[in-house]
Amino acid sequence: MEGERDRRMGVNGKVTELLIRDVRFPTSLEAHGSDAMHKDPDYSAAYVVIKSDGTKHEGHGLTFTVGRGTEIVVSAVKSLSRMVVGCNLADIFGNFAGFWRDLTSESQLRWVGPEKGVIHLATAAVVNALWDLWAKIENKPLWKLLSDMTPEEIVSTIDFRYLSDALTKEEALQILRDSAPHRQERIKKIREVGYPAYTTSCAWLGYSDETLTKLAHEALREGFTRFKVKVGSSVEDDKRRLTVIRNEIGWDNMLMVDANQKWDVQHSIDYMAKLAHFKLAWIEEPTSPDDVLGHLAIKKGLSQYGIGVATGEQCANRVLFKQFLQSGAIDFCQIDAARVGGVNEILSVILMAKKFNVPVCPHGGGVGLCEYVQHLSIFDYICVSGSLENRVIEYVDHLHEHFLNPCVVNNGCYVVPEAPGYSIEMKPNSLAAYEYPDGPVWADLRLKGLIKDT
Repeated sequence: MEGERDRRMGVNGKVTELLIRDVRFPTSLEAHGSDAMHKDPDYSAAYVVIKSDGTKHEGHGLTFTVGRGTEIVVSAVKSLSRMVVGCNLADIFGNFAGFWRDLTSESQLRWVGPEKGVIHLATAAVVNALWDLWAKIENKPLWKLLSDMTPEEIVSTIDFRYLSDALTKEEALQILRDSAPHRQERIKKIREVGYPAYTTSCAWLGYSDETLTKLAHEALREGFTRFKVKVGSSVEDDKRRLTVIRNEIGWDNMLMVDANQKWDVQHSIDYMAKLAHFKLAWIEEPTSPDDVLGHLAIKKGLSQYGIGVATGEQCANRVLFKQFLQSGAIDFCQIDAARVGGVNEILSVILMAKKFNVPVCPHGGGVGLCEYVQHLSIFDYICVSGSLENRVIEYVDHLHEHFLNPCVVNNGCYVVPEAPGYSIEMKPNSLAAYEYPDGPVWADLRLKGLIKDT
């Protein structure tokens, strides 16, 4: 049994190389991704490749950024690489919680966190690459790798430090054990129906009314029944844009709004009261992503309007998620696959959300985030929540063509991915073309005077 486990985890291999690239896409040129706080994002990634001498497979991972600053994350990954290169894969996967704790607790590097900011974004890229490698070695998509684990094996990947007052290891085990008998029927169902998605692609803040109408119409034809609109420029402007969207999608379809941290607490309540007649399911990130008590006040202030509060896209770590969930400050938990420290930490958040009965509705979009989070939500359904009620995954229809195994959305639902890995490996030609600053795409834009060096 032990020998079989060792072979399954590639015991003969060790990490020989960790490569890191700065990859950026000029999405700002067409206002893709624009919102109240990020008016000109260039969707970007610090992109990691992990190589081993014991397997033909490579582990690919990335962390998402919006342009400037990606080079800082790249430098942070380089600083972490010394703790990964030379490690045996069996040692990593056999004690993943311990490895994760070591990676996030390096005595000097942790000072520039700890477990938040640039160093934690870098951690996510490295850790996600390791999970991609493990899934490829097992010849399974990531969700299946996780779903085939016993409750004990899943829990063994999680660092419970700082969490035991909200979720103990024993409670996590019980949640997983309670769901274990239902896994196969849930796998069958999710493969049949897919995972519900909502689209943000039709309502970026920088789009014209004509573009809003056109894209909302196209999304309806593609089967979407759930939509999100970026807000926060001005009440009158948002009323106009929400009217455009409601006129196109009708009043029976689900509509959410996202302020991307634009407002103070009371301003959030006052502002949203003026939009309440649009029948909104939630306001996302109304204020600072670190303000637990502020979100709680907003939730209480908006309860009379039936508007929920969602956050998590820029929630730095499991401790902040713990506080949001413990305090009852949010109605929807929006995990982000590359903001916290990779799959290990995400698992703890999913389990806490289950304990506090808050649906997990991941943040997608960006570069590769939709590819990532489909696996996390599918795992949540199979092994934890067992429910699709009030649960959706964000979908943004940008840049999927650059991935070897892009996510697929059909009739408004994510199709369960079946290719081995974490679906995050990008095409070599795309990596070369969009590498910053000297890839041919960026060189051409610079030559045409469409961008300036920063």
